[in-house]
Amino acid sequence: MAEITLFAAPGSCSRVATIVLEEIGVPFTYELVRFMKGFHKSPAYKAVNPKGKVPALIVDGEALTENVAILSYLAATYPDGRVLPAASTPMAAARIIADLCFCSATLHPLVTRYCMSVKIGGEEGAAAVKAVGAEAMKENAALIDQRLCEGDWWYGDAWSAMDAYLYWVFGRFNGAGYDLSPYPRWQTHAARMEARPAVQRALAHDEAAQATLSAERMQMGPGGAPKAA
Repeated sequence: MAEITLFAAPGSCSRVATIVLEEIGVPFTYELVRFMKGFHKSPAYKAVNPKGKVPALIVDGEALTENVAILSYLAATYPDGRVLPAASTPMAAARIIADLCFCSATLHPLVTRYCMSVKIGGEEGAAAVKAVGAEAMKENAALIDQRLCEGDWWYGDAWSAMDAYLYWVFGRFNGAGYDLSPYPRWQTHAARMEARPAVQRALAHDEAAQATLSAERMQMGPGGAPKAA
């Protein structure tokens, strides 16, 4: 059996890979990346992920970064886990990648704009950055809500890693006070996700990591931004 380590941080998009690993049921080690201590910029971590971000997946000593790549790898390596739907044609496979990229390249930047606006615009420009993120999210949230009318999950009746990604996006916006009431299907989807045992185990990893940060006098600020306690 492969030896797997996931470098992660509570509240970050590494939660997506954490959920998927729990859904598959493969043993793995959750390794906390302490951003406030600068571990992500250390030579030790840069050897794992030169970009200094999470998640990073280590499989038998080999590193893989970026959620789209990690989720694709897990889907191919553990087909019984049904991480992503089977693709019968190259076009179908490309559309699945496009869905994942919708999360990573469209939704994730909006999370950053809305939830971590100070990081982008500074104290003076934060309000404007947040407003742009909020407005841009409306169309995307409506798209997600409409898609979910076709079934319980993004791909209808079949759960997939897309649902884990959408759940993380929902949680970040919801936690930052964004009004998600116009999107009832997405709200129901999030509740359905939280009822899954694998999601509960993934959240437990994050909670334990957050407790460690709190014990070390660090915590996450509004919207998931790290700050010193």
